[in-house]
Amino acid sequence: MHGPVLVGWLLVALCGGTGAYCLLRMRGAVGAVRQAAGAEAAMGLLMGVMALPALPATAAVALALGAVSGAVALWSGLLLASGVPHRTHHVVEGLAMVYMAVAMASGGGHGGAHGPAGTPVLTGGLLAYFVLYALRCGPLLLPGAAGTDAGAGAVRVGSGARGAVAAPEVTAACRLALAAGMAVMLLSL
Repeated sequence: MHGPVLVGWLLVALCGGTGAYCLLRMRGAVGAVRQAAGAEAAMGLLMGVMALPALPATAAVALALGAVSGAVALWSGLLLASGVPHRTHHVVEGLAMVYMAVAMASGGGHGGAHGPAGTPVLTGGLLAYFVLYALRCGPLLLPGAAGTDAGAGAVRVGSGARGAVAAPEVTAACRLALAAGMAVMLLSL
């Protein structure tokens, strides 16, 4: 990625914070909700690491990030094949991260001096997908508007009556934040 350092640090905060929250969401969840939270946590944390302005722009770092992103995409693809819902987006997200890591490894991304990286048509297609996905998540932020796609009901995180509740609206907010972060990362590719 290249672009202003401030944008990089804002992406680190947004994606890293969202990934950390999704880790917390995993603690109190079961089944498909837990698996979705795990994939979102992994992608959020990976996006945060990839956006780090201080990350050395070496091919080894980029390929390591791409390998982990590919593993998340493969895991999501296997779950999709077994009938677990909401996996298509995670597969696309993981493959987009692999694409950005390959562009980063080729020297064009993450502050590289070789100019724009990646294929403009593929970058544009992915950008359109993530913008549309973010717009789709927006209405789900309204209380009561989140259906089964945003998560299956409320999940208690923590212990006791004072534990935080991860409402479907918060799950939709996490997905919106990650989609917006991915769009910004693609724009700065």
